[in-house]
Amino acid sequence: MQDEIILYDYWRSSASYRVRIALESLGLAYRRESIDLLSGQQRSPEHRARNPQGLVPALSIDGHTLTQSLAIIEYLAETRPEARFLPADPLGRQRVRTLSYAIAMEIHAVCNTGVIGHVMTLTGGGEETRIDWMKKFIGEGLLAVEKLLDAPATGTFCHGDTLTMADFCLVPQVYNAERWGVDLSGLERVRRITETCRALPAFQAAHPDAVKLA
Repeated sequence: MQDEIILYDYWRSSASYRVRIALESLGLAYRRESIDLLSGQQRSPEHRARNPQGLVPALSIDGHTLTQSLAIIEYLAETRPEARFLPADPLGRQRVRTLSYAIAMEIHAVCNTGVIGHVMTLTGGGEETRIDWMKKFIGEGLLAVEKLLDAPATGTFCHGDTLTMADFCLVPQVYNAERWGVDLSGLERVRRITETCRALPAFQAAHPDAVKLA
């Protein structure tokens, strides 16, 4: 078994941000290896050997290299008894996955750098096109998440009073929303849960600004 945990990530990547929150929540020591998305380092042969998709993050842990942020978080939940990232009951797990997937597979999937870069190439659009795209899909996606959170199962956090994978997805997506100027004023539950999470040390340590300055 490998002793050192290595996270291959990019400081502003929301998928990487999710995994950093999970690692920090567990108190696991890890070393970061930055993969510069802006320079195209994710497409290098060296990184594609870790992740054939050419994406971040990749996590080297327990003698294996894992990819896909939600699959990594679920692996941590299944291999670390102290992790409670998914509820114990099937219906609770389904709800947490629904919230997580609504963000990671619906919002994030159409707003990553590869997709928006191709959109701009096809349309010949400039920065205004990028901003309009981000505002539309992030805004509509988080509005749907707000409605999903309008349920008795929502508590201090997305699901009850224990941090779950859904919170790990929500906070990075709100970071992106703020970055692109999305109007969040009507998303009461999204904002409340995000602010509660941001006060926690694990979320503060995983924040892109903290990572960039480290």
